[in-house]
Amino acid sequence: MSQFNEDQISEFQETFSLFDNRGDGKIFAHQVGEVLRAMGQNPTEAEVKKCGFSQEPDKRISFEMFLPILSTISKNREKPVLEDFIEGFRVFDKEQNGFIHSAELRHLLTNLGERLSDEEVNELLQGHEDSQGNVNYEEFVKGVLNG
Repeated sequence: MSQFNEDQISEFQETFSLFDNRGDGKIFAHQVGEVLRAMGQNPTEAEVKKCGFSQEPDKRISFEMFLPILSTISKNREKPVLEDFIEGFRVFDKEQNGFIHSAELRHLLTNLGERLSDEEVNELLQGHEDSQGNVNYEEFVKGVLNG
């Protein structure tokens, strides 16, 4: 029935309860966007208003009323597109030939953003390096996204 498993729902319930300042198991309608963001979503203000409570900001909403809103917002989340990742790597393609040196890619993956371990990077790069130690980043991204 739900797109979320029991552990996720329990975690969402816990986060929701942090915003329940009255102890009645409810939050104010004007807190919906803030609670969604605390749960890792990134809804626009327009999406939050579509939830139907913009005219009643002081209405109290239970977790049972909130969960379908979370479900809808999470379904609407933009999925990263292949081209977005390729464009990100293109910045590091000094010669603009579709390749990035594996040492530079390794540095990026182990030091920026959500850092990967050396073992994880070795696994990702396996079969993607050419004889000069370069990686075709478009093929690399396709391989990572397709698992």
